[in-house]
Amino acid sequence: MSVRTAFAGMRRVADVVFRAGCPDCRSRFELGAGALRLAIGASDRTTFYSFTCPECGAAVRKPAGERIVELLVGGGVRTLRLHSTASAGRV
Repeated sequence: MSVRTAFAGMRRVADVVFRAGCPDCRSRFELGAGALRLAIGASDRTTFYSFTCPECGAAVRKPAGERIVELLVGGGVRTLRLHSTASAGRV
């Protein structure tokens, strides 16, 4: 995943584009923030981003480390924070 931001003179333009790839059809493409979703869980295993491949329609889910989370959040990707229910009943 890489990010491309457009610049107009010295000011930043709001359109952030993320480069991504599909593991099913191997296509490479660019997606706007609205095409991606980020889920932040309690661990690396439960933190991921997802999108639908514009070429083949496959639902793609990829792990998101700290740097990817930072880029996606900074680029305006909608974020869902996952909460663990394992400790909810404990006092």
